[in-house]
Amino acid sequence: MLSTLLALADSRLPIGGHVHSGGVEEAIASGLLRDASTVEQYLARRVRTTGLVTASLAAVVCAGTLTPAAAEEEADARTPSPAARDASRAQGRGLLRLAGKLRPGPIWAELNPRPHLSTVFGLVGREYGATPQEIANVVVYTTLTGAATAAQRLLALDPAAVAATTFRLAELCDETARTAALGPAALSDPLQDVLAERHPQREMPLFAS
Repeated sequence: MLSTLLALADSRLPIGGHVHSGGVEEAIASGLLRDASTVEQYLARRVRTTGLVTASLAAVVCAGTLTPAAAEEEADARTPSPAARDASRAQGRGLLRLAGKLRPGPIWAELNPRPHLSTVFGLVGREYGATPQEIANVVVYTTLTGAATAAQRLLALDPAAVAATTFRLAELCDETARTAALGPAALSDPLQDVLAERHPQREMPLFAS
């Protein structure tokens, strides 16, 4: 089971994460991110907000205390930006396709064709015997590394500097996952919502979100 969790946390997982920047591309275009220091601040904020909410919903689905249908409604309610909802559902669809190929079964029929990423992560965790906190750790980690990789590519940052940033934020990720495992978090980040809505309006963006 540990190997499965490590695979889920791998940025090479073919769920479309490599084409989603987690708001980083728009933050750079808006002048908010310029160097490794501003990237670290942004990543910490993203972990505390988007990472916490997404991980908390995955955790309750994994625990079986929230049905997939209810989790979809909760995810919509916690994602004010339509563009952010679309990005979550696009990645959720990718993870659903992968999960169905790796372990076919009726569990995936509980989901609509474009579920939120948090819902699918929760069901994958349940199917593979992960604890709610373990799947929360995976979700928080992927929230961090996906955006960090995008920042490295777009700003041409030193890979070692970005890697050091992720190590410094590791404790924050663990704390966030522990909080996420306690129950659904109810918050949003207005900055993330604004960036998500601006992004599709840009001419020829490099990332889908």
